[in-house]
Amino acid sequence: MNLRRIIFLFLICFGIFIVLYSPSALVHAQDKPHTHYWNEPEDYRASPEPETGGAKGYKKRVQSDDYMIVTANPYATRAGNYILEKGGSAVDAAIAAQLVLTLVEPQSSGIGGGGFLLHWDAKRKKISSYDGRETAPASFHEKTFLDDKGQPRGFQDLVQSGLAIGVPGVVKLMEDVHRQHGKLPWKELFQPAIELAYNGFYVSPRLHNMLSRKPVEQFHPIARQYFYSNGKAAQVGLRQRNQSLSRIFTTLANKGAHAFYHGDIAKMIVQRVKEISNDKNGMRLEDLMRYRVIKREPLCVSYRRYKICSMGPPSSGGVAIAQTLKLVEPYDMGLVPLNSKALHIISEAQKLSYADRKRYLADHDFVKVPVPGLLDQKYIDKRRRLIDLDETMTKALPGQPDFKKQSSFGIDATQERPGTTHLSVIDKDGNAVSMTSSVETAFGSKVLVNGFLLNSQLTDFSRKPVDENGTLIANRIAPGKRPRSTMAPTLIFDENHNLEAVLGSPGGSRIILYILKSIIALIDWKLDAQMAASLANFGSRNGPFEIEKDQLPPKALDDLRAKGHQIKMIPMVSGMHLILKQHGMLFSGIDPSREGAAMGR
Repeated sequence: MNLRRIIFLFLICFGIFIVLYSPSALVHAQDKPHTHYWNEPEDYRASPEPETGGAKGYKKRVQSDDYMIVTANPYATRAGNYILEKGGSAVDAAIAAQLVLTLVEPQSSGIGGGGFLLHWDAKRKKISSYDGRETAPASFHEKTFLDDKGQPRGFQDLVQSGLAIGVPGVVKLMEDVHRQHGKLPWKELFQPAIELAYNGFYVSPRLHNMLSRKPVEQFHPIARQYFYSNGKAAQVGLRQRNQSLSRIFTTLANKGAHAFYHGDIAKMIVQRVKEISNDKNGMRLEDLMRYRVIKREPLCVSYRRYKICSMGPPSSGGVAIAQTLKLVEPYDMGLVPLNSKALHIISEAQKLSYADRKRYLADHDFVKVPVPGLLDQKYIDKRRRLIDLDETMTKALPGQPDFKKQSSFGIDATQERPGTTHLSVIDKDGNAVSMTSSVETAFGSKVLVNGFLLNSQLTDFSRKPVDENGTLIANRIAPGKRPRSTMAPTLIFDENHNLEAVLGSPGGSRIILYILKSIIALIDWKLDAQMAASLANFGSRNGPFEIEKDQLPPKALDDLRAKGHQIKMIPMVSGMHLILKQHGMLFSGIDPSREGAAMGR
């Protein structure tokens, strides 16, 4: 055998060795998918989304026959769609997508955060509601957020001290719903995220923009090293690998949520919190071990001939949405979207709902929230009489609903920040998932633990336990308590209890406005899914009338000003993700100012 042939055979053998025994092949030799579902469309990097908070772009409506998933990022959508292609359930697809979002959209959600999930079982015609919200550690008390002088500590001070980090709930939430509604093996759902984290993803325009807007010094050194290079945010199109997260996902795939709450991962979380906290209070291993997902009753109300279902407390979103819909129900919203009469009525009703929300809504396991009283028809009728069709109310005061069990409801001092994602799924059997999850303000605590960020959700508590009158505030912090949220995953049904729409949105305290706009656009203004999602966002959080710039004609603005409205034109980037079911078909609706994507078959 001559030397040339020996070299040739050696190169062939070496090539085979590299393919079979590279680290990637070793990690993913089992269950490796045949389809590279994580690859972007060819024009993904060439056609960036509009700048965060910028002008609205364009989203093509996706239509399918059998199933559909809509998420905040094309990678996550492709992962969920791949699971649906394999015969997975809506829950299976939601889990696969959420895991990928941990990697590609870390500014909004991830396994270091919490969330709420609504599930529709089409065969049993049953709605299930799951609370995976974070909890306060056992060492916390009513004065944890006060300084030595008894004054509330600053927001950034709390975030950087580690006191804002709540016990994460997403991993346990995913495992619990999978046990009840999953079809594919738990381990299989992790493969898209494992491989994508190991091989890398392309940094999106939105992730780059969000990093660019944050002071680099706010990030913990390990997170800073991952997200920045020489003080500059990771560039658009950069292939970003996260092999630490790939290993975490592999552990969870093999050992389940127990490894997150009892094993080495839990110890790493506690150790990292301890490193950054100079306080005696902080998360302990026992806090993680005690964490439980709570299955709650969904909150449903009728509107026109439809049934709207969302989350109850500790979410305030579902109650505020329900209240507003019942308040505006007797009025004719007109056929023309965004007509000034409808905008006035809706925003006045929202003021009343937001006033009640701020006073009464909190974790129902700690405060006897008067939900039946807030939705009682006599109370709704009484509150509706405060709406003047010719003049706006400057600021609504909370009402006094009837409730049997007395609780303390002081004037709230909670300051909320946005930082959330939403995904909607319908599988081939008609089952559906509406899931909203969060790490709180962008990038949460900005503390990285083996590739994933920890949340800063405890800032959603009131930092003051009592108001100026000495009355206890409902949303004050307490050990084991879940902070009030606005997240409101939502399902819409027709009069025969057939599923019509799956929707939800990020947006902090504006989530209520975004979901209400979409519901009214679909039901009253008869818009299709994409038109409803693209429609200008508007509303009032018991203050000025907020509207996206250049989205209303001058005549409508003049009409609102004539009624006394203070108009505030601001960017309102919703992140609405909607699936509408009509005539046996599924149609997508995506906020065009963000990076959401829909897929289906």
